[in-house]
Amino acid sequence: MSERESMEYDVVVVGAGPAGLATAIRLKQLAKENNQELSVCVLEKGSEVGAHILSGAVMDPQALTELIGDWRERGAPLDTPVTEDKFLFLSPSSAKQTPNWLLPDCFKNHGNYIISLGQLTRWLGEQAEALEVEIFPGFAASEVLYDEAGAVIGVATGDMGVGRDGQRTDQFQPGMALLAKYTVFAEGARGQLGRELIARFKLDQGRDPQSYAIGIKELWEVDPAKSQPGLVVHTAGWPLDADTYGGSFLYHMNNNQVAVGMVVGLDYANPWLSPFEEFQRYKTHGAIAPTFEGGKRIAYGARAITAGGLLSLPKLVFPGGALVGCNAGFLNASRIKGSHAAIKSGMMAAQAAFDAIVQSRTHDELTAYPAAFEQSWLHTELNKARNFKQWFKKGRTVGTVMTGIEQWLLRGNIPWTIHRDKADHENLKPAAECVRIEYPKPDGKLTFDRLSSVFISNTNHEENQPIHLTLKDDSVPVQVNLATYAGPEARYCPAGVYEYVKDDTGADRLQINAQNCVHCKTCDIKDPKQNIVWVAPQGGEGPVYTGM
Repeated sequence: MSERESMEYDVVVVGAGPAGLATAIRLKQLAKENNQELSVCVLEKGSEVGAHILSGAVMDPQALTELIGDWRERGAPLDTPVTEDKFLFLSPSSAKQTPNWLLPDCFKNHGNYIISLGQLTRWLGEQAEALEVEIFPGFAASEVLYDEAGAVIGVATGDMGVGRDGQRTDQFQPGMALLAKYTVFAEGARGQLGRELIARFKLDQGRDPQSYAIGIKELWEVDPAKSQPGLVVHTAGWPLDADTYGGSFLYHMNNNQVAVGMVVGLDYANPWLSPFEEFQRYKTHGAIAPTFEGGKRIAYGARAITAGGLLSLPKLVFPGGALVGCNAGFLNASRIKGSHAAIKSGMMAAQAAFDAIVQSRTHDELTAYPAAFEQSWLHTELNKARNFKQWFKKGRTVGTVMTGIEQWLLRGNIPWTIHRDKADHENLKPAAECVRIEYPKPDGKLTFDRLSSVFISNTNHEENQPIHLTLKDDSVPVQVNLATYAGPEARYCPAGVYEYVKDDTGADRLQINAQNCVHCKTCDIKDPKQNIVWVAPQGGEGPVYTGM
């Protein structure tokens, strides 16, 4: 650490998503309200604020209103109110709509908005900078810094200009240490540093294993005659089988744009399954395809989602810091919403950190944050949905019926709790025990391949740098993953990063095309032996999402 320069702040926030920016904004608001000086910085690994932000998204504005009451007057990009909800159950040849009076409240979106979360995040960044928050895009926090007692004292950004061989190039620049009284981690689902902190401080002890899904999304410009701004369509059923958790969304935005995507639970069992190809198939359904006739796909992306809910939520604090947003797992899977929860969690962490700093505390546990969460509307909301993912683990029929009973009949006042005991990767079965799935070739008009998709995600990585998709054991991919599971990396990755090729001797080897990586973290979650560890590449790299 000797050649690193260091900077000191009251609070350092890792990640400029909704949770991280809400943390920073609330800290500065509190400082202003109380005539206090408070220094706050936000690190963002994307090339700009919002570059790595991907979500459906339908947003509940409740937390945003608490954070910035006059967001409408300030021009927040919430300009497509939901006008109609449709929930369809798909079979290969039919689409049955659930009557709206039968829909549980969690599937109703009156009062919510169809948004681009990336655009909202950029706007939140502007609000933060207006409050004199220092935001550093293009800097990836790659290391947690600890003091002698083991408390978190800040983070270090990654070195720049290191070659593929691990040696310094002419462009080498050492990372910087950012030291703080408290450090808030808002990296999103399966954050690299969050994962380390959860393991180091045993924050998940006594909790259900975390559960994840992969969300794959496209943005289309459609024929104006087919545009219905405000229409929200969700589906369950085909093309996924009855034992695989997942569903789709189709959101009509302004400007003849439609956001379409699929969420697939990463606890699926069949290694032949490809979430990317399932999504492409979904668009060919007779009830879905007409929306896109005469249209043009303009953006693509993918991101893992933390979906375990309240029962999988780790302890939120540790000496010197806190987890907020999807880094902890506040998303409400039953509502298919997380941005309101991310903002609320950041606000509560900010209040706890501000109060501690005013009391001249430092590097201790911000216990007021989890205490505030337990008394909040967010806890009430997540508690009502606590069994959602567990029921669907028992199959779509059981999941649908029990969600109806819990959310429609009992209105979330549930007298029982269902637990899970397996991590997602433990559910994958050997390929020989599963039905092989053959996917149709893409037509290039409605359905596409991975590489043309990655191209429109604006993903870029410098090739001469260490591969950021690291293997604990180089022998595992061929000896275990390929031999037992038929090489699932090539199918669960939505970006064509992993492929098995023959070397000069005819032997199989795993080739990692790291420059294609869209930072979704699926490999880090789904690898059957947890042998792949995603670490941040050089800052500023990865996708540059626009309008997503």
